[in-house]
Order: sequence, then C-alpha cells, then structure tokens
Amino acid sequence: MHAKVVQTEKEMQDAFSIRMKVFVEEQKVPAEEEVDEHEEAAVHVVLYDESQPVGTGRIRELDGYGKLERICILPSHRGRGAGKIIMKELEVIAAPNIEKFKLNAQTQAVPFYEKLGYEIRSGTFMDAGIPHVTMIKKRT
Repeated sequence: MHAKVVQTEKEMQDAFSIRMKVFVEEQKVPAEEEVDEHEEAAVHVVLYDESQPVGTGRIRELDGYGKLERICILPSHRGRGAGKIIMKELEVIAAPNIEKFKLNAQTQAVPFYEKLGYEIRSGTFMDAGIPHVTMIKKRT
C-alpha cells in the first residue's frame, strides 16, 4: 500500500468515493454534511493498494494546528496498517512545517490515535450523530 497527496481530479474523486462509502453508506452520515467548504483549502491524501483506492484523509491549517479530518479506511483494509500510512503521509508529507496536530476522533477510534501519540483534550461531543473527542499531538 502507498499513500499519495492528491494532485489530479481522478485522485480527488477516489478520495470522495472512499468517504462516501465509509461515512455516508456505512456510518449513515448525511451526504450533505460529508463534503464541506474546506475541501479546496485542505491537502488530501489517498491510500492505494496497487491501483485500488482504499483509504483517505485530509489536513488543513487551522489556528496554528494541522487539523486532520475525514480519515477513513475501507472495511477490507482495516487492521492492516492502512490508517498509520495515511496519518504519516498527512503529518510528514502534506504538512512538513507544522509542529502540532489536532483532530476530532470518533470515540471508537481513540485507541488507534493514542498509539500514534495523540492525547484527548476534550469531553465527548456529537458530530453527525457520532460521539467524538478532540485529540492533540505535538511533533516529536
């Protein structure tokens, strides 16, 4: 598997396709909430298994943080290191000059982010009907 920063319209469509499958179809997030006003300002990454898109995420600068968003992996590739590859690509390649990162994690994904050095910084809140917490990490 390899991740790459989105540079073409096809790669962007690959990212949107994965997000629709995971967030809209699987997790029942309303489609109108999935695509937002931050798409153009964000740097997007797509994870490919050979030529098949299997994961995605995006990052944008917000209040001095690299804000990681829309991170998702197709069910067929979960538990195989795919999320870690995307996170590294977002933190290292897409945001080389950012020293601290923030994300709103679904509570079921907290252990994954903790393994990557993120720490909970908020109580639980609802986003798109799913419980989340804010997590922060400083580059080491």
